[in-house]
Amino acid sequence: MAEPSGGRPVTVSDVQQLVRRKDEIEAQIKACYELLEGQKGVGMHEPLVDAEGFPRADIDLYQVRTARHNIICLQNDHKALMKQVEEALHKLHAREKEKHARDEAEALAEAMSQNQSLPQAFAKVNAVTPGSPASVSGLQVDDEIVEFGSVNVNNFQNLQNIATVVQHSEGRPLSVTVIRAGRRVHVGLTPKRWAGKGLLG
Repeated sequence: MAEPSGGRPVTVSDVQQLVRRKDEIEAQIKACYELLEGQKGVGMHEPLVDAEGFPRADIDLYQVRTARHNIICLQNDHKALMKQVEEALHKLHAREKEKHARDEAEALAEAMSQNQSLPQAFAKVNAVTPGSPASVSGLQVDDEIVEFGSVNVNNFQNLQNIATVVQHSEGRPLSVTVIRAGRRVHVGLTPKRWAGKGLLG
């Protein structure tokens, strides 16, 4: 199919336009056949002369000839148009497939680069008490802790490091970075006294 002007790719509306044109041609062909039917049912191949070889007087020869001619032309147009519709659909489908493959490749590349750029965690949250400072800050069970204030994988020795940071930061917001569902998430956590034990919960 000749690409639409400017060599732009085939769009869904191009295909819809072709289909509308096809419907119009089919309606015209039907109208021509009805006209032939109205002329004593002469189809495409019945003779237009009588037994003696004279033009038939019981039908409008001019109308019949015109209708037959139009049907042949319209059928050729219809055939060419169907080929265009088929090619357009094929192109559209191929482009969708290509786009889908490209999107998948991009998503995969993004996931890979994210995995590579994710820092290493040194602890995992295994419980968050409802109503506690940790819960209020948005910390969740299974969050993997990457940074807790000044503590990170490079200087973390044991949980006492975190306890020390918490005691020194009572009432002051701490920057906490966690990995949650494969993504890096920042949480602002303020250690403070609450109804439960400790400053975090």
